[in-house]
Amino acid sequence: MAFIDSTVVNVALPALQSNLGGTVIDVQWVIESYALFLSALILAGGSLGDLFGRRRMFLTGVLVFAIASAACGFAASIHQLVIARAIQGVGAAFLVPGSLSIISSSFGENVRGRAIGTWSGFTAITTAIGPVLGGWLIEHASWRWVFFINVPIAAAVILLSIWRVPESGTNAQSGLDWAGALIITAGLAGITYGFIESAALGWSNPSVWGTLTVGCACLFAFFRVEARANAPMVPLRLFRSREFTGANLLTFFLYAAFGIFFFLFPLNLIQVQHYSPTATGAAALPFILLTFLLSRWSGGLVARYGAKWPLIVGPVIAAIGFLLFALPSVGGSYWGTFLPGFVVLGLGMAISVAPLTTVVMSAVDQNHAGTASGINNAVARVAGLLAIAILGIVMVNAFSYQMNRSLMQLNLPADLTHSLQSNEIRLAALAIPAGLDSSTAAALRMSIERAFVFGFRLIMLICAILAATSAAIAWRNIAGKFKQPAS
Repeated sequence: MAFIDSTVVNVALPALQSNLGGTVIDVQWVIESYALFLSALILAGGSLGDLFGRRRMFLTGVLVFAIASAACGFAASIHQLVIARAIQGVGAAFLVPGSLSIISSSFGENVRGRAIGTWSGFTAITTAIGPVLGGWLIEHASWRWVFFINVPIAAAVILLSIWRVPESGTNAQSGLDWAGALIITAGLAGITYGFIESAALGWSNPSVWGTLTVGCACLFAFFRVEARANAPMVPLRLFRSREFTGANLLTFFLYAAFGIFFFLFPLNLIQVQHYSPTATGAAALPFILLTFLLSRWSGGLVARYGAKWPLIVGPVIAAIGFLLFALPSVGGSYWGTFLPGFVVLGLGMAISVAPLTTVVMSAVDQNHAGTASGINNAVARVAGLLAIAILGIVMVNAFSYQMNRSLMQLNLPADLTHSLQSNEIRLAALAIPAGLDSSTAAALRMSIERAFVFGFRLIMLICAILAATSAAIAWRNIAGKFKQPAS
């Protein structure tokens, strides 16, 4: 459920924008509300499982996720959908870490690796199926079924878990870092709200600079609280390891690039290139399948060459992939426009993932391996959360800049031009006013599509810079051979 939902909703964004009449800010919140609570609470979700029982918290997460999914499907407005997605994120924060902790506690060391490998394989398969399934449902039923499909899956998971999954031992001595969880949630929420809403309200609006200020203050306070907490969510001593710090910085920059890319490419393919939702979902399959099929080979690179060189080469190849996505304009065959980018990007990601996981798990003492993995997972999700919030503004401003230049050349009436400019925040979903002659309407549609491509190209260049920065971080911080892990 969680991994299908992580990819399927992006394909549904154009349908949501069309059906519920949302701006790009609204659809940003559809993604961000889920990512916000999952990012902020995923470490707390793992701690709650240790404290109150892993199966109990896993089932709680599944139930909350299912109820919220139904609420998403029944949402009558974009704002109802955003609220339901936020609750879905809370459920996922219990569900995702619970699944792995159940596997770790249910299998002995001799078969645990194979069990986790099976888990990883299913997550890769469902991640790949998600966009295609979602596109098919949108095209032949409704975007609402993207969420309704979770309900019968959840019912089956709950029944199977009660029947076959044993409750694992709890640790009554451990505590939960409630203060850290609340402060990091407030900090990420403040920063996300400030950046997203600045596109509509402007930087001078008190709610924008006010929430940004509060968000930054909370993030600063979070590290102070973690440094003094008895059982911190994020043990800061782990960052004494240069490799662990470098791996998380690399994760942040690389996954920021992937976060904004997977937010924008469905809007490009459906609204600008006029792909069907099913074709849009299938377009990303080369990326996902390459990442899945080559991950075992990539793991062998670590044993042969160490992690440093794969973590330099992989992000550099990913940067080239992003540059390839900056080339296509409007139209053209998928095979010559977007396929090369997906193949190169998938190769870069496949080379990067296994070495990155190896560095994270090897750079700390094995007693902290689970915490280290959770921190890295949270960093990846926070990177996507902030990238969509911040680079979404860049996309809107680039679109507006190019669109305004085109409107000056079209010589439209002043009131019509003003109406279009006031709705530029809808990006490629900007509606063509009624009453225009066919040639003017066609020229305006082409201007809208070219303005989106202009902004998309700029974002792809930024993504390439982020990926290249990841490679530079690996060059500087990842050793050829690991040093003594931080205890």
